[in-house]
Amino acid sequence: MLHRESETDIHQENSSSAASTQTQNSSSRERKSADASPDARPEEAEHAHGLDWVETGRIVFVAAAAGTAWFLGPQLGLGLVIAGAICAVVGGYPIFHEAVENILERRMTMELSMAIAILAALAIREVFTALVITLFVLVAEVLEGLTVNRGRRAIRHLIDLLPSTATVGERGGWREVSVQQISVDDIVLIKPGGRIPVDGAVVGGHSFVDQATITGESMPVEKSPGQEVYAGTINQSGALEVRVERLGRDTTFGKIIQAVEQAEQSRAPIQRVADRLAGYLVYFALGAAVLTFLVTHNIRSTISVVIVAGACGIAAGTPLAILGAIGRAAQQGAIIKGGLYLEKLAEVDTILLDKTGTLTFGTPEVLNVRAADGISGEDLLKTAATAESRSEHPVAKAILRKATNLGIRYKDAEQFEYTPGKGIAAICEGEEVLVGSEQFLSERGVAWSQARGDGIHSQIFVARGGTFLGTLVVADMLRPEAKAAVQSLKAMRLKTVLLTGDAKRIAENVGKNLGVDEIAAELLPEQKLQYVMRVTEMSHVVAMVGDGVNDAPALAKADVGVAMGSGTDVARESADVVLIGSDLTKLVETLRIARRCRRTIVQNFVGTLVVDSIGVGMAAFGFLNPLLAAFIHVSSELAFILNSARLVSRESLAGAFAAQPSDTSQVTPAVSEGAAI
Repeated sequence: MLHRESETDIHQENSSSAASTQTQNSSSRERKSADASPDARPEEAEHAHGLDWVETGRIVFVAAAAGTAWFLGPQLGLGLVIAGAICAVVGGYPIFHEAVENILERRMTMELSMAIAILAALAIREVFTALVITLFVLVAEVLEGLTVNRGRRAIRHLIDLLPSTATVGERGGWREVSVQQISVDDIVLIKPGGRIPVDGAVVGGHSFVDQATITGESMPVEKSPGQEVYAGTINQSGALEVRVERLGRDTTFGKIIQAVEQAEQSRAPIQRVADRLAGYLVYFALGAAVLTFLVTHNIRSTISVVIVAGACGIAAGTPLAILGAIGRAAQQGAIIKGGLYLEKLAEVDTILLDKTGTLTFGTPEVLNVRAADGISGEDLLKTAATAESRSEHPVAKAILRKATNLGIRYKDAEQFEYTPGKGIAAICEGEEVLVGSEQFLSERGVAWSQARGDGIHSQIFVARGGTFLGTLVVADMLRPEAKAAVQSLKAMRLKTVLLTGDAKRIAENVGKNLGVDEIAAELLPEQKLQYVMRVTEMSHVVAMVGDGVNDAPALAKADVGVAMGSGTDVARESADVVLIGSDLTKLVETLRIARRCRRTIVQNFVGTLVVDSIGVGMAAFGFLNPLLAAFIHVSSELAFILNSARLVSRESLAGAFAAQPSDTSQVTPAVSEGAAI
């Protein structure tokens, strides 16, 4: 009874359902994502569903006419009947106007059935009944419109959170400009109390930032040079200088808004089912009314049958539930790129998890410093850092980061030579320093007496002047929430599988620590893709979670691809869901939201069928008069719509994400293959 886009066109349905199958490939996903634009938002429709003076006046007019008809009693003269009919037609103009359009377009809707019921009541001089039915329908239209537009108003609220101007650094000082004039790599000054307009990195200043609108964190987060800040958050105590990295729709904040708007515009398969069912219910009501009249010859019972059946609870409630669920998921830290993927998430029974960058941070850390006899740990780490000072290798960065965190000062190497897959040889203060694999040191004639490692953690061997100094144990670090997330997935009766290209012994160690159901190790990208295809062919609904370029084919092939926000651009574009803060617990919450959305829609479907079936039966046998039938129709529809509205967050629909911890010293170690640098 609310949206024209929710009305059922049986003729158009067949063609639209065929087109929906194209969404199964990655190119269609990208096209669909690109097509979603906030400029396409139907603001006129939004205004039309708002409560304005015209609608209020129309409701008051019909209510006054109904009150007058009740006061004058059931025995009205022909003149009063005609006057009442005019009031019903004028007051119910939106109902009759839409009914006429539906007839011309050959669409069967609840407006058409309500128009038939009103005209039938007038034909038998039931003026009061016709006016009350009109009043109920008008009030229901307004209440449904106000409920559904909660999501749209939340989107508007999000947009208002971003400032329209910013202070940009230029030669000689600062200048206030429109945000449209800001460019990437500009330096923006964020004053205390100001809202941050861009995503970027802090290059100057120190402050605390309130990220509640994004992360929901109750406490402000400390920000200093090198840390990231996000659009839509509030700078509190001190001034910050931020280098611009992303603007407008490219910011995390902008992508969240875009995802929610896209959800409003796209149509999930279950929404098409809802529209089709709504149309069938109208046919059912009219058919039952004809049968009732032929059997009973009671026009009041016939009118009651037409009135009592309602389908707007599912036609309007289904898209509202989808919009609310995607908005709530965004608030929890996950961007779902459309209703299709929300629906698929609710059906997932198998979760495939990449290891590096998904279950782990994807960056190695120095876990332990094992100095040889007579050598201090500080001397070992200082020597290794000096040799690695010119290297860009991830392990080298881990060594330098460890030395910096411990306050160990080191100099640059005088000479530097890198042997791929083995290690480096550097000249430091006139002595040769070797940092690399066990084989690398053996080839250079360095002997050691230290015990070998456990075969799981990677070891970096260090020697200076031909003397063995010790080893550095390096590991990729498990995300602190990974184990809890895996256990939560298993509690939801989901099968968890670890997919990795890492060595089998390393994968088994990680899998054992996490408690996954199955482990597949030493897989190339094409083998991951084949694994996904094999599982889907076994009639499983698969969600693939990954972060790298090597995961992109599997992400695109899975029923639902989930990318970590910290992953590569290719992975994020190939995926259907993006975890903004790379927090695996957000995946668990998103799956729960998807399942809740499906339960809500099914509840509306079943409830509508039960109410309509019982109501039509009671009306046909004369237990419901037209007024009671109208009350049941309106109240049941509102109940189902409000049931869907429970998914719409009361707060802003801003996406929440948790920043990756910069200090991984307290997190659980995983392992990394390839000790050589």
